[in-house]
Amino acid sequence: MATVAELAKGIPAGDRRSLARAITLVESARADHRAQAAELLSALGTSRQALRIGLSGTPGVGKSTFIEAFGLMLTAMGKRVAVLAVDPSSARSGGSILGDKTRMEHLSRDPMAFIRPSPSQAQMGGVARRTREAVALCEAAGFDVVLIETVGVGQSETMVADMCDLFLLLLAPAGGDELQGVKRGIMEMADLILVNKADGDLKPAALRTMADYAGALHLLRKRPQDPPGFPKAMTVSAVEQAGLAEAWEQMQTLADWRRSHGHWTTRRADQARNWFEAEVRQGLLSALLREPAKGIMARLGDQVATGEATPEAAAAEMLGLLGKG
Repeated sequence: MATVAELAKGIPAGDRRSLARAITLVESARADHRAQAAELLSALGTSRQALRIGLSGTPGVGKSTFIEAFGLMLTAMGKRVAVLAVDPSSARSGGSILGDKTRMEHLSRDPMAFIRPSPSQAQMGGVARRTREAVALCEAAGFDVVLIETVGVGQSETMVADMCDLFLLLLAPAGGDELQGVKRGIMEMADLILVNKADGDLKPAALRTMADYAGALHLLRKRPQDPPGFPKAMTVSAVEQAGLAEAWEQMQTLADWRRSHGHWTTRRADQARNWFEAEVRQGLLSALLREPAKGIMARLGDQVATGEATPEAAAAEMLGLLGKG
């Protein structure tokens, strides 16, 4: 493993190997690696900022196909694009397929692009445990756009909206029923709803779906961080590369408006605060897995399991012991 000083020098210089090694470092759970990761992030600072775009959608909607077509369009414009793709981890084995680079064959060979698949490692929110750190590293490496692909749509996966500047929701034609259980939360977070696969025989269905969601968005309460007309629904075809330029134009319009009206700075400040609070929560959970807290947790858990104590009483005792510590 390269030293922190070597990584801090190589990343701003655009060395892809240094970036890949740095992401591996921040994803490590080892205590010495965590200390090195914190040192590296402090050394790199936050002077560089990219446009962070989160993207979610139902399985099979074509997220990887869309990202490849969209990414190739951006690199053709001269923009450097980083893709952080989160793959679900098995709850039983903990393993992940990490096949996004295979699905994005052309983009993965583009010298202006960088693709990094990461396992979710049972992390809720549709993102990996260290996605925030990976975004910061990609920004330090000078990428203009960072695309964050979640594992799929769900109530908990709105967490990606807390770490990006724009949140895209990708839908399939006539796929409204798939979102019945999660529609409200996701739609309230989405800045753009893109109905993919608007080509061939599916184009009429895609247009109907877009109209349905455009109407639903109109009924939602207007958000203060949005200009008139946002959020909005559009149709795209990743296969035919149709609608991608128009979608990018809308993203730029929204980003520019938020910058000029102060919402951009506020959003970034909120993201930093959320990052801090997430680190504190994770640190507390990690402390509970170390002795002596681990043994006390096991003892109280046994008491709850046998009925000697209620979950509430055991939790209050555990929290009281932590407070004394």
